[in-house]
Amino acid sequence: MGERDSPRWRVILRGVVQGIGFRPFVYHLAHECELAGSVRNTAAGVEIDIEGPRAALVDFVRRVHTDAPALARITAATWTEIPALHLPGFHVLPSQPGEDHTLIPPDLATCSACIQEISDLQQRRFRYPFTNCTRCGPRFTVVCRLPYDRAATTLADFSLCPACVAEYHDPADRRFHAEPIACATCGPRVWLETKRTTARSAERLAIDAIAHAAALLRQGAVLAVKGLGGFHLVCDATNAEAVQRLRGAKQRRHKPLAVMVATVEEARMYSQVSADEATLLLSVHAPIVLVRKQRDSVLAAEVAPGTAYLGVMLPYTPLHHVFIRDTGRPLVVTSGNRRDDPLCLTAEEAHAVFRETVDGFLLHDRPIQQRCDDSVCVVTPTGPQVLRRARGYVPLPVRVPLTTPAPILAVGAELKNTFCLLRGDEAFLSQHLGDMGSVATRTHFTGALAHLTALLKMTPTLVAHDLHPDYATSRFAATTGLPLVGVQHHHAHIASCLADNGLAGPVIGVAFDGTGYGTDGAIWGGEFVIATFRDFRRVAHLEYLPLPGGEAAIRHPHRIAIAYLLSLLGTVPALPFLDPIAEAEQRLIRQITERRVNTPLTSSCGRLFDAVAALVGPREEVTYEAQAAIELESVSYEGAHDPTIYPYAIDGTQIRLGALLARIVADVQAGVPVPIIGWRFHQTLAEMVREVCLRIRAQEHVQGVALSGGCWQNRLLLDMTVSRLRDAGFLVYTHKQTPTNDGGISLGQAVVAAARHARAS
Repeated sequence: MGERDSPRWRVILRGVVQGIGFRPFVYHLAHECELAGSVRNTAAGVEIDIEGPRAALVDFVRRVHTDAPALARITAATWTEIPALHLPGFHVLPSQPGEDHTLIPPDLATCSACIQEISDLQQRRFRYPFTNCTRCGPRFTVVCRLPYDRAATTLADFSLCPACVAEYHDPADRRFHAEPIACATCGPRVWLETKRTTARSAERLAIDAIAHAAALLRQGAVLAVKGLGGFHLVCDATNAEAVQRLRGAKQRRHKPLAVMVATVEEARMYSQVSADEATLLLSVHAPIVLVRKQRDSVLAAEVAPGTAYLGVMLPYTPLHHVFIRDTGRPLVVTSGNRRDDPLCLTAEEAHAVFRETVDGFLLHDRPIQQRCDDSVCVVTPTGPQVLRRARGYVPLPVRVPLTTPAPILAVGAELKNTFCLLRGDEAFLSQHLGDMGSVATRTHFTGALAHLTALLKMTPTLVAHDLHPDYATSRFAATTGLPLVGVQHHHAHIASCLADNGLAGPVIGVAFDGTGYGTDGAIWGGEFVIATFRDFRRVAHLEYLPLPGGEAAIRHPHRIAIAYLLSLLGTVPALPFLDPIAEAEQRLIRQITERRVNTPLTSSCGRLFDAVAALVGPREEVTYEAQAAIELESVSYEGAHDPTIYPYAIDGTQIRLGALLARIVADVQAGVPVPIIGWRFHQTLAEMVREVCLRIRAQEHVQGVALSGGCWQNRLLLDMTVSRLRDAGFLVYTHKQTPTNDGGISLGQAVVAAARHARAS
């Protein structure tokens, strides 16, 4: 047969094609098609040389796309004909380093085959907590550099035993070229340190560390557990005293805690898990999913006080599977960090932070390259949404509907920070980094940025940032020495939603959140805009109201309520929420509001929620972001189906709120139950959005509405608003791949900067 009938092709595949078993897949496919050649990882992706009958080559290339591993994402494919070698066999070649780039996958939840293996007493990996294969296991958190090979991961110092070597080189084995492969003979190990026994070697030899840790949890202990991307704090979720002790260790008084359960069936004992929510829980991403709580369950009330929702997750590493099976209880599993700081990464960090407040440390010796928190998702009427994007999703890119020739860095927001690296039409968001007020978080930011730019081999030429001059991210941008693009906070919110949906606008953007620096120097947050990537125009907003004491008022909603009453009604009626507030403090709030001393103006929807929650509460102090609003939403479900809409007025571009607040005051004075007031308030906001959007559509002839900002995490408000807008004939867009809160701001900043740069060019 001549060379023309049996040619040799070189196929180059780019995208997520490393770390997911792609080379073993190609190897088996080549053998099925009876083709010769080779496959190897390169810095560009995967390079395949394939030789054989032309019809078989065509079938091979087709099946590479149609039959690829489920986690593969081929973003580009090229093939060229090269001289035939006429050599038999198909081989996996050593990886080739280079200057190009490829995509690495996120960390993947334990597959069913590995779960079965660690559960089988006859298997050599029975109960081994670091079991993995090409279908599952650590990726992003252990990768140091590319190409993705064992030598480029944190497992490089763990030399494989003969049994693992045989699996690694056996094309018929699912661990064929599984880079994090390990077993109890040659891989990482786990041990327990308690206040009584801290010698690592003694603990390894004397006990099964996981079984001992589980026994301690059943006795009410609080443990710090080293996991996949950092530490967790863990306790028995049915033990109220243990939960309170964990809260003390974490310095988190009220914010809800996540619960890990063994199965979806068990999750349904404590929460109302829908089919779509179950699908999310069981996915390879394995996020925390926010689901409605069951009214009566064995979980301690202290796990998620004041909220209708419970954060639930399933085990996603072998250590978790063994641990939760041994414990036989639902477990609180929450980020192992002090308030406002990032996850503890090493045993030394965990000891320094928690030595005095936990009962033990379950540790292991597999190094973690990158801190990576658990992702958080929710199912809404528009589909699943990511609220915190981290483990299981990062560093997968978001494809955007524009292409930038110059790499762009967007440094994100001050709260719930992520950064974004935009290259071509791929936006790479960092994992959730946290609030930038912390020195430790800022250090985490710079380290994560250095790591991801190195992995992507990317050198930004432009930096996008928030307009707020005092944000740590804005100050960081100024130190880069690169050209800067300032992006207004709420424009970034809407641009992020557009990019998430593959749209460029224009749309009516409804940006409802707590705080965003406006172009007039005021604090925005109740905004209606006409937006594209490049530009935005503010067309309506909630009226400006005073925020006495500035940011301090956010922690004390009663101050906002007093200031709003004084501003809108001219007086502060005697209401129950004032009873716990000292008369001297009430006078002070009145004085600084009237004199405008340290009292900025705000159009924030988040602050309106705070004021209403305080009026019907009382809620004197909040200990975590949006606490008052979350509690108001939760109680409002009990007032369902009341048809009342509170009055408001649309005055030019401003939405006047005086009549609304007056009616709420009247309802409180009349003894209307709080759930009914809450339901009416949510319903009024949804109706307000519908009416304002109808007016804007009549003037601007724009049919799409994009909803973005932290207030849209409120599922009651989102449900009511989406249904009204759809009934009015609008196309409604919400976030899917990226957070609607400030965690998605960096994506919006990046696409706005790209659009403006393209215009300038």
